Amino acid sequence: MAEQGVQLDQEIFSCSICLDLLKDPVTIPCGHSYCMNCIQEFWDEKEIYSCPQCRNTFTSRPVLVKNTMLADLVEELKKTGLQAAPADHCYAGAEDVACDVCTGRKLKALKSCLVCLVSYCAQHLHFHNGVARFKKHKLVEPSKKLQENICSHHDEVMKIFCRTDQHCICSLCLMDEHKGHDTVSAAAERTERQKELEVSQQNIQQRIQDREKDVKLLQQEVEAINRSADKAVNDSKKIFTELICLLEKISSNVEQQVRFQQETEVSRVKELQEKLEQEITELKRKDAEMKKISDTEDHTQFLHNYSSLSPLSESTSSIAIRPLRYFEDVTAAVSATRDKLQDVLRDTWTNISLTVTKVDVLLPQPEPKTRADFLKYSRELTLDPNTAHTQLLLSEVERKVTLTYNNQGYSSHPDRFSVNYQVLSRESLTGRCYWEVEWTGGGVHVAVAYKNISRVGDSGEFGKNKKSWELRCVKNSYQIWHNKVQTPVPGPWSSRLGVYLDHRAGTLSFYSVSDTMTLLHRVQTTFTQPLNAGLRLYYHYGDTAEFCKLEV
Repeated sequence: MAEQGVQLDQEIFSCSICLDLLKDPVTIPCGHSYCMNCIQEFWDEKEIYSCPQCRNTFTSRPVLVKNTMLADLVEELKKTGLQAAPADHCYAGAEDVACDVCTGRKLKALKSCLVCLVSYCAQHLHFHNGVARFKKHKLVEPSKKLQENICSHHDEVMKIFCRTDQHCICSLCLMDEHKGHDTVSAAAERTERQKELEVSQQNIQQRIQDREKDVKLLQQEVEAINRSADKAVNDSKKIFTELICLLEKISSNVEQQVRFQQETEVSRVKELQEKLEQEITELKRKDAEMKKISDTEDHTQFLHNYSSLSPLSESTSSIAIRPLRYFEDVTAAVSATRDKLQDVLRDTWTNISLTVTKVDVLLPQPEPKTRADFLKYSRELTLDPNTAHTQLLLSEVERKVTLTYNNQGYSSHPDRFSVNYQVLSRESLTGRCYWEVEWTGGGVHVAVAYKNISRVGDSGEFGKNKKSWELRCVKNSYQIWHNKVQTPVPGPWSSRLGVYLDHRAGTLSFYSVSDTMTLLHRVQTTFTQPLNAGLRLYYHYGDTAEFCKLEV
């Protein structure tokens, strides 16, 4: 109650505008008092003069006269140690640490004492520091967790650290359940942990510096990539524009030549046509003259007219017309050029696409370790029926192939393997890919190959050329084949095989898959084109192989 009385006095002698003790106090007609400067500045900004507290208005601006009695009273109170009432922002809110000594509305704590385990506002901290035996107490920033320093069992301050149980205890705990444990003072343990913390902080700061350098480097790489990509796009557009202009020029030249030849041939034909028409006119005139002579009844006159007939002019040679093809051969020649150009562009696009995908700023990532990691790169593959040998039967979903005795009646196609029981995937493979093959029967060849591998004869057999790599699984043994070179491979026999491809890194790995994955062989090379997965069955009718549908 005494504290509330002191607080009330503070509010009475405070200016409600500046919230400080009254300076040169004046009392306005409604009875409220303010600092002279405060009320003058308040009215200077208003057109209507009113009291900031009760809102009473005055017809004219009141004349301000210093209230000498109130001024004297404030001065006397100052001598007793009375200070201004605290502003609202000095009181403790929900998120603030409140003074434990204040009664009524509590002020914000300025410090917390780790010895007293009490938080103090500025006023009560003054009293705390005024006691001689309290001067050695440890003061810290205000904390709401002071009670965590009290032992819940003995209500004592915990100043000891038990290394055996790794938590703080009080002196009574040391006599009881922690008796015989490895203990030190909390201060000593703090010193050790502080050293560890400083080392950790140094490591973190070093890592921050390293990561900031990496971020800066990556940002530079991003800018370089963008610049390079923009230049490549612009240069490519320019080159393709030039190519289009060249094709348009060739097209224009072809058109001009065709039109010129058209005019030439038409002119020749018309010239000959005119000659023939003139000959026809002459022959018709001759025919009429002869008919007239033939109709003459007088024999003497007939003979006279007949002898006067002029001889016939030499006839125009017979016309030989070529078969009606005219300029169709030109169309055929242009079509052949188009087909050749399409083939060149298709191969060129493959090289361009591969060159684009080879742009790899970051270093290659390590190969996955577990099957779950491999499955993150799984690809759902299907078989391309246009590449399947005629005795290979594909399932409806085109993932499974079976070697049959009968010809399946496939239509002729340039991509079809003609000799070996082989088939390629429909999908091209670049980047990082993983797939699995389940097989039954006498054996299977699991391969990857370039799209342009030969389709004719033994030269197109997987593993016997530079354009394919295969794992051959026959008679409980494994072999790696490439460019006619075979390498025996040890490993556990399995009806399920895994294949991992990192195209950019030039890595091709074969795995035996069961409850665990066992690496059979890893190929390290440089792939120059996109790859297709391949399957080849052995020589036993009924053998099957299937691209597995993997659940990630």
